[in-house]
Amino acid sequence: MENQFSRTQLLIGQEGIDKLANVRVAVFGIGGVGGYVVEALVRSGLGEIDIIDDDNVSITNINRQIYATHSTIGKPKIDVAKERILDINPACKVNTYKVFYSDESSAQFEFDKYDYVVDAIDTVSAKISLIMKAKEYNVPIICSMGAGNKMDPTKFEVADISKTSVCPLARIIRNELKKRRISKVKCVYSKETPIKPKKEDIEIKNNEFKHKIPGSNSFAPAVAGLIIAGEVIKDLIGYKHC
Repeated sequence: MENQFSRTQLLIGQEGIDKLANVRVAVFGIGGVGGYVVEALVRSGLGEIDIIDDDNVSITNINRQIYATHSTIGKPKIDVAKERILDINPACKVNTYKVFYSDESSAQFEFDKYDYVVDAIDTVSAKISLIMKAKEYNVPIICSMGAGNKMDPTKFEVADISKTSVCPLARIIRNELKKRRISKVKCVYSKETPIKPKKEDIEIKNNEFKHKIPGSNSFAPAVAGLIIAGEVIKDLIGYKHC
């Protein structure tokens, strides 16, 4: 009998479908990258998902984030995401956390219950903390490196953090993990040299250029998110390409 996962079953079999229906994945950050991770996981039949994000939808999110539309501006991203998830798969259990992940907030998450963790957080300190916590509980984790200031989605690669190059964020994370003697962290990163926004396009405040907010678009973060989701799904079902 046909169902919403019939086409997926043709690729991964009933065993794969059953595995996905019985796992729990936590996605930390559901913006440009994380939103597409969630989308692909849910459309693949994930049984339970935790979504963590403290932000509300803003007008500047519309160019790249799947939950951002004019009708959702001002709404918590986790609420918009949950509504969409349940519309796609009403059987999926959704746990929401409107909080910014940090060492201080980490205690409220059930790492011992997670089958996989996705890091789609923007800040270095939070990423390091999340990696350390996943390692502590021996939970598989995959991390998103910099997807901002990129125009070539074909430059994204999957690699261990120790094998990354070019990406400035990956370099920082790699060095921080070395200090902590942490190895073997899967990540998605880009070998594209980051684009520097033109001065006339950078917001000026108090006679100083604001460089911290990266440029972004509708396709680079989305591709990174879909690649991450694919890695999570393949790892969870033990998929090996022949």
